[in-house]
Amino acid sequence: MFEFGALTTEAVDPSTVDLDTMPVEQLLRTMNAADTSVAPAVAQAIPQIARAVERIVAARCVSGRMLYVGAGTSGRIGVLDASECPPTFGVDPREVVGIIAGGPTAITRSVEGAEDDIDRAAVDLAAVDLDANDVVIALAASGRTPYAIGALDYARSVGGGTVSVSCNRGAEMSGHAEIAIEIDTGPEVLTGSTRLKAGTAQKLVCNMISTAVMVRSGKVYGNLMVDLNPSNTKLRDRARRIVSEATGVDTAAAAALLDAAGGHSKTAIVMQLTGVDADQARRLLRDAHGFVRTAVRD
Repeated sequence: MFEFGALTTEAVDPSTVDLDTMPVEQLLRTMNAADTSVAPAVAQAIPQIARAVERIVAARCVSGRMLYVGAGTSGRIGVLDASECPPTFGVDPREVVGIIAGGPTAITRSVEGAEDDIDRAAVDLAAVDLDANDVVIALAASGRTPYAIGALDYARSVGGGTVSVSCNRGAEMSGHAEIAIEIDTGPEVLTGSTRLKAGTAQKLVCNMISTAVMVRSGKVYGNLMVDLNPSNTKLRDRARRIVSEATGVDTAAAAALLDAAGGHSKTAIVMQLTGVDADQARRLLRDAHGFVRTAVRD
């Protein structure tokens, strides 16, 4: 039987054995100091993260989707990142999907035993019609969660792309993935509580993957989120500021451009920078595959 104690994410940190006797400020400083090790650990895996980004961008070129799959904290992190992509980058919710063991209920309440069901992952992925154009990103701090491994195996069986993200070296699930991302976060301040450093590391990796994929998919101009969905007051204000920053006009003129562009920042920017109307701007963007810089240059 596998000994979970062999995992570094389950090991005891000798510097925190007195955690329960520490004054609150010392406890918090100890946690904060531990967290400073996470970003450097992620940096070690940038070559593998870059490969994952390139694989997903290629998949998107043939209408492939990006699917996060995980259990517990890892699953919730994937669902969170997927849910942020439509408002931030204007993608259809079906383009970036988050699947958690135990279903939607598990987002807010633990579903006991769901992570151990290796066969359920195949059922859940079949339910969203996973195919060879898609890429599955399986998240598991331990690197050996049966549900995550089952997701990778099912994705491979249909010819899809596979990426694993774990927080242990030599993770079991790495052998089931086309691209293995291993972040060595070490023992947790609270022994075995992988919602801490391991959770932070997985969130950082998801941030990097989704943002870089969208940058490389034409969803960004400079460092501006020009494809955002202005669905509330804050985002409508942001859209005006984005158009203003990108074109040099004031926010009143930016608002007028957005009105003429049907609220679409990209179209408004291309209209201003090229002197064309909304229909022509949309054609330029279509011919440029959605890249503002290319549309403006052409």
